[in-house]
Amino acid sequence: MESGVNEKTKNAATGVRRSVTRLARRLRLERVRHGVSASRLIVLGHLLRNGVTTAKELAALENVQPQSLTRILLDLEKARLIHRTQAEVDRRQVHIEITQNGRELLVRDAERQDEWLGQAMATVLTEAERDLLDIAARLLNRLSDQPATRKDDGLPEDSEGGNTIGAADETVS
Repeated sequence: MESGVNEKTKNAATGVRRSVTRLARRLRLERVRHGVSASRLIVLGHLLRNGVTTAKELAALENVQPQSLTRILLDLEKARLIHRTQAEVDRRQVHIEITQNGRELLVRDAERQDEWLGQAMATVLTEAERDLLDIAARLLNRLSDQPATRKDDGLPEDSEGGNTIGAADETVS
């Protein structure tokens, strides 16, 4: 972290990162066993939230080269989770949209994860703690909206063009 961050904030950041990572791992266990990888679910999630887009726009959202998405998009299309069509104005552009099958897959995952998390919250947390967690969720979203400061960290990239450490778990909001 930058030198302008005090020790208390650094410790809080470490605690939040560890807790978010641990919760993401636990939520992954609640996913429906459909065989769709996390990177493919992320692409579907972007399409669900943002609507029709291009490979270039998807690549920018994920901070990868459009060529890195080629295999992912091919697999998603073969599984009938996305549909690609040529743009009317610029025939070189291809528009990508999520299919009903893709939507249903994400919704099933989200519902299952929300059910587990809601049950855990109702069982373990007080009403005041649940209210605090609701506020914390909004704060975490604000933090997530901050621009990336990614630098070359020397870590190997996975086969889909992303860093192999800390793969994202966001799919359905």
